[in-house]
Amino acid sequence: MSADPPPAPAFDELIHQPTRLTVVAFLSGCAEAEFRAVREGCGVSESALSKVVSTLEAASYVKVRRGYVGKRPRTWLRLTPEGRHALAAHLAELQRIAARAIALGAALPQAPAGG
Repeated sequence: MSADPPPAPAFDELIHQPTRLTVVAFLSGCAEAEFRAVREGCGVSESALSKVVSTLEAASYVKVRRGYVGKRPRTWLRLTPEGRHALAAHLAELQRIAARAIALGAALPQAPAGG
């Protein structure tokens, strides 16, 4: 009797990309963050963060707010409820995959100690 094949991963392909995942995870820890803080916290260049934010904003995962502090322009970013839901679902899928791998590994016969 063979086991059913595992279901295909239900990744959110938009979030799965490492830089986007880093930015979404960073934003999940705060209500709102200034662009510079996100750039520094995620260790990405300004242009890379701009591209990531554009992609995430187009998907309604991130909301961008522009304004001024004194006479200096500033940009703030926040994760939308849709973005928070997408991150939670993506992380749950990663946990499901890890749990399945652990369970499969535990079911495999162990090599004798001392080789």
